[in-house]
Amino acid sequence: MADAYIVGAVRTATGRKKGRLSKIHPVDLGAMVVDELVDRTGIPVDKVDDVVFGVVMQIGSQASNLGRNVSLSSKLALEVPGTTVDRQCGSSLQAIQFGAQAVMSGTQDVVICGGVEAMSTVEIGSNVRDGLEKGRGVPKGERLEADYPGIQFSQFDGAELLAEKYDISREELDAFGFLSHQRAIHATESGYFKDEVVPIPIKLEDGSSDLHTIDEGIRFDASLEALQSLNPLREEGVITAGTASQISDGAAAIMVANESAVKKFNLPVRAKIHSLAVVGSDPVIMLEGPIPATQKVLEKAGLSIDDIDLYEVNEAFGSVPLAWAKALKADPEKLNVNGGAQALGHPLGGTGAKLMTTLVHELERRQKRYGLIAICEGGGTANAMIIERMDSVAE
Repeated sequence: MADAYIVGAVRTATGRKKGRLSKIHPVDLGAMVVDELVDRTGIPVDKVDDVVFGVVMQIGSQASNLGRNVSLSSKLALEVPGTTVDRQCGSSLQAIQFGAQAVMSGTQDVVICGGVEAMSTVEIGSNVRDGLEKGRGVPKGERLEADYPGIQFSQFDGAELLAEKYDISREELDAFGFLSHQRAIHATESGYFKDEVVPIPIKLEDGSSDLHTIDEGIRFDASLEALQSLNPLREEGVITAGTASQISDGAAAIMVANESAVKKFNLPVRAKIHSLAVVGSDPVIMLEGPIPATQKVLEKAGLSIDDIDLYEVNEAFGSVPLAWAKALKADPEKLNVNGGAQALGHPLGGTGAKLMTTLVHELERRQKRYGLIAICEGGGTANAMIIERMDSVAE
């Protein structure tokens, strides 16, 4: 079986809810990161075999096969197809996994994998609400109701259950939320994100033009005291708005290729996809999946958690990476080193590719070898992947 190489990785800076990216159509935003990959890699526009894009709320501007619409809106040739993936918050990480499997099998040679979510325009849960309002039913059928009677699957409840199970206190959560902002501020001010971020042209309220290059969710005046003053989202809970991921707009894309394509098109090797995994877990606690997904991907790779140089575990809620680190005895100094979704935002379908982009660039900046990414997902699933930084296919 062939190896899968990451040859390009880019993202937008995220936009806040109703913020600087909110007027841009999600298909156009996705096409912008695809175009940047084409420019940076030099791939001929007719030599990409597929575009696989993740998006969660597949309704309105994100409906009608967004992946194909992104391909049609980009520099890619008309003949390049596109498809759309929904694995909830891990949708674009799943897109990367599908792309990797395609090039590893040899059925395809070059795949652009990514994701986008315009949460300002297509609000979270809008697809379910539309079904209810129009009498089209709910996602939970009779068989699922029989297995989980009266239970409404909720990520908010799951975040609290996770904190309780792993004995994570309000104090730990507030400190971790503050650390996320501190790390994001340091990374931004130090220019660590400069190479991975695609400048996005925007129109301001006064009619002037600007380039969006800085993650809009970062609170540069963040303080621990401010986080400690927030009320919990659930009565007697420990999760607050400050220790939950931010509603965001954004897109990211990764190009994966096998050795044949790397050599044929002289593509710049950045990393090898070392191993990948996807698991199901309890849909009630829901957010615990990154733990078994990580255990599975480490076992497949023949590595231990200590062998990994950097971890990106999505901060859907602060309790997720904190529980993950406790369960796996992971080094917290390697975890989300440039901040996470509590500060940088979580554009649902785009987050997996966004985190992968940051991981690739940070491994290069630090000249480290292995990186691991894990994402919890609605419904009790999780994806995990290990990449290995490389400079060529000969390593």
